[in-house]
Amino acid sequence: MTAPPAIPLSRHLLRVRDLIDRAYAAPLDVPALARSAHVCESYFSRSFKAAFGETPHQYLLRRRLERAKALLRAGELPVTEVCLAVGFTSLGSFSTQFRRFVGASPSAYREQAGHDELAVVPGCLVRRFTRPGKAAFEKRPAASGS
Repeated sequence: MTAPPAIPLSRHLLRVRDLIDRAYAAPLDVPALARSAHVCESYFSRSFKAAFGETPHQYLLRRRLERAKALLRAGELPVTEVCLAVGFTSLGSFSTQFRRFVGASPSAYREQAGHDELAVVPGCLVRRFTRPGKAAFEKRPAASGS
């Protein structure tokens, strides 16, 4: 009797990416994601980055920020509720990450989005052209103090 064929890692990675897309607001971390892919953390992180071009943490953060931008453009929730709705537990870390990747604070982004022509553009195009790029995740050199 032979064992059933193993499921290729790429299928597990796709399932994990779908999990992140579906449950981005849940407290997801790399160990939990690696367990869902049935591999060790380091192998999972390397494989995910090789497959999708960014680490699992970067992908999760980008998904959360994309959703936060959409909620802020809608203007129905206060910034604190947007922060909690997308899976951040600290308003300070949310604001810092949002400013780092979008280039403006959440409040300033909401203000700009309220006066922007993006309101008449279909949502799919807004997401395509306002999505944080991979360059936003690259480490920036520290400013020198001299």
